[in-house]
Amino acid sequence: MSSDYLNLNSPTLSKKLAQRIAQQTRTEAGRVFTPFDFLDLGSPHSVGMAFLRLVRGGSLRRLARGLYDVPRRHPLLGELLPTAEAIAQALARRDGAKIQPMEAMAANLLGLSEQVPVKAVFLTDGPGHTVKVGPLTVQLKQRSLRQVGKAASTSSLVFAALRSLGKDHVTNARVAHLRETLNLKDRTRLLRDLPLAPAWMHPYLRYIAGEDA
Repeated sequence: MSSDYLNLNSPTLSKKLAQRIAQQTRTEAGRVFTPFDFLDLGSPHSVGMAFLRLVRGGSLRRLARGLYDVPRRHPLLGELLPTAEAIAQALARRDGAKIQPMEAMAANLLGLSEQVPVKAVFLTDGPGHTVKVGPLTVQLKQRSLRQVGKAASTSSLVFAALRSLGKDHVTNARVAHLRETLNLKDRTRLLRDLPLAPAWMHPYLRYIAGEDA
């Protein structure tokens, strides 16, 4: 009798899976999961069957093929969907890839724009994907690692957000917002990544980093 058969007919795998998911959602509400995240617990087939049992039991929600989350409800808004970033991060973990939000998405994530893009687009050095979850469409566009960027993730996010605004629309208020929002580690890294940004951004990035404080 194979170990897969034993896993499929025992509640142990599902229990371990549920415990780990509960632990991770306590620290990161709205996290999106794929079976790939749990292959240390069993074979792809057995983990997939455990996911199916949790979905049938209502502990998990199937968002799209291979993507799941813990159902959440808001007293006024009703059933909540995960963010585009959570979906993109799950796909990136599954593919062992890097991602970088494109300009409009980066501006929204950093609070520089209240406009939520109809299609959330990310660059990736892994396979391209388009996933639709309810009204939300998340697209990963395949690019080379050089195009995705070698800068630290937060630096890349800032660069993309400033590109989205354009040089003529980078206001003092928006720059001050970034200076207040980024933590010390990210601001320090921003200076290190300065050579990777266009020259017109450098004065803004230096201020965000606190160099003129």
